[in-house]
Amino acid sequence: MNVPFVDFREQYHAIKDKVDVGLKKVFEDGSFILGPQEKAFEEDFARYCGTQYAVGVNSGTDALYLAMLALDIGPGDEVIVPTFTFIATALCVSYTGAKPVFVDIEDQTCNIDPARFEAAVTRKTKAVIPVHIYGQPADMKEINAIATKHKIAVVEDACQAHGAMYNGKKTGALGDIACFSFYPTKSLGAFGDGGMVVTGNKSLYEKTLMLRDYGRAGRYDHKIKGHNSRLDTVQAVVLAAKLPLLDQWNKMRNDVAAHYGKLLKGAEGVVTPAIQKDRTHVFQTYAVRVPGRDKISDAMKTKGIVALIHYPVPLHLQEAYADLGHKMGDFPVSERIAKEILSLPMFPHMKKDQVEYVCTTLKELLGSKEKAIR
Repeated sequence: MNVPFVDFREQYHAIKDKVDVGLKKVFEDGSFILGPQEKAFEEDFARYCGTQYAVGVNSGTDALYLAMLALDIGPGDEVIVPTFTFIATALCVSYTGAKPVFVDIEDQTCNIDPARFEAAVTRKTKAVIPVHIYGQPADMKEINAIATKHKIAVVEDACQAHGAMYNGKKTGALGDIACFSFYPTKSLGAFGDGGMVVTGNKSLYEKTLMLRDYGRAGRYDHKIKGHNSRLDTVQAVVLAAKLPLLDQWNKMRNDVAAHYGKLLKGAEGVVTPAIQKDRTHVFQTYAVRVPGRDKISDAMKTKGIVALIHYPVPLHLQEAYADLGHKMGDFPVSERIAKEILSLPMFPHMKKDQVEYVCTTLKELLGSKEKAIR
């Protein structure tokens, strides 16, 4: 049996008719950039998140970058970032000339550790970026309390957590400003790149609107030095067709995750995701921890299973951030998890026999490894 990491063919068939109609209208009208469908999707997505405002941009990375600029973050400032995340979380800080300050994560959730976040705050700290990694929100009650105490902004990196909940509120409504990616493999994915900034703060919203469109308030009225970062109308049509199905697809992801959890319970050496009681998990990624991860991952590929690694090298050990002077041992939790983490195939329409094959294969490979050691 072959099991891909993702397979969205059934998702496409579920939205095909609606997308075809929407795209035909865009092509006929010629409203390819910031057309009415894009504006409508912004309003729908803001409503879905439980926020007032949303600004469509061209990627999740740009969403994070423009959020930094909207908060007036720049040279001389510091922004606290978990070291265990995709590099875009730190790059958005670097792009502004500010300094990303790395901190370690919680062992159970892989999310930023609030205590380590607070310990890293200095007089230069202007913001923190909690990443809702793999689809489960960070501990936002603690993070917001610390941020309020030290008067710093909270920027949610919700790029992996569309529709996840924390204490009854959706991601996107848990900080001062939040950022989403619509990269095709996300639980709400476009047919190309795309992103969104959401906020309940009107001034941040208005500034982000200008930042994404050359800094203009009118066609040739440029108030600030802006950028060209707009969610195109074609992608908005695709995303608008998917949004009403997102909660259903997240439920299906949870069903797949539950089946994984049942089959892997008690499996020697396997650590399955821990779900906190005050939040929900949307399983953008189903990441387990296993000993001898690299050999296990390679062996699974020979069995027709595509498993990936998110993420094998923490940011403090990336060559791109060698200038910050970190070394192995600085952030032990992140370093340990980076050596063990393995992302198993996960998509809403994944079949039970596919999950069973993945689990059987993983347990057999781990058993063979244990026998070889003995």
